[in-house]
Amino acid sequence: MLMPKKTKYRKMFKGRIKGKAQKGNTVVYGDFGLVSEDKAKITSRQIEAARIAINRYLKRGGDVVIRIFPHKPITKRPAEVRMGKGKGPLEGYVAPIKEGTVLYEIGGVDEALAREAFRRAAHKLPVRCKVIAKAASEGEIVKAAEIRELSTEELMKKEAELREDSFRLRFKLSTGELEDTSKIKQTRKDIARIKTILAERRKQEVANGK
Repeated sequence: MLMPKKTKYRKMFKGRIKGKAQKGNTVVYGDFGLVSEDKAKITSRQIEAARIAINRYLKRGGDVVIRIFPHKPITKRPAEVRMGKGKGPLEGYVAPIKEGTVLYEIGGVDEALAREAFRRAAHKLPVRCKVIAKAASEGEIVKAAEIRELSTEELMKKEAELREDSFRLRFKLSTGELEDTSKIKQTRKDIARIKTILAERRKQEVANGK
């Protein structure tokens, strides 16, 4: 089972899990991801049970990546013990997760196989889950190779469209209608790529003019 090799403090405050996941909410390493729809504290035993369920169904085919780690220690007092005298002994480790956190990723298999493996893994977890694909999690990704093939006028038009999309996304975020906040980050990245290519072309034009 997963557990930290070393912790700064043997025991921690319980803490609170607030808001939605702002990071770790996109598929990075695989093609499909299992996303939590609730906030919870998932134990190391539950993480391992879900991993075993995925590997057994895939028969060790494909690539399975665990995106969460149980780093937080949990204590438990024995039953029928009076209050006071400090925290109880260490019970185990948990991974505090927010809504929208990617728990597992699978790559190298088709969608039907990945969905069935995630369905079996979801039964081992204490949260409601959904399956997302990499493209769906990242939104409309503008590839650098595709951008460089566009003309300067097309790039300027594309930048204006992305700025409008960025404004709409930020407005939805302020009103609480936006579920996937990673789209804002991705749109900013695409705008930055276009601005970089436009700057390179301007420098090249100046150099050629000289």
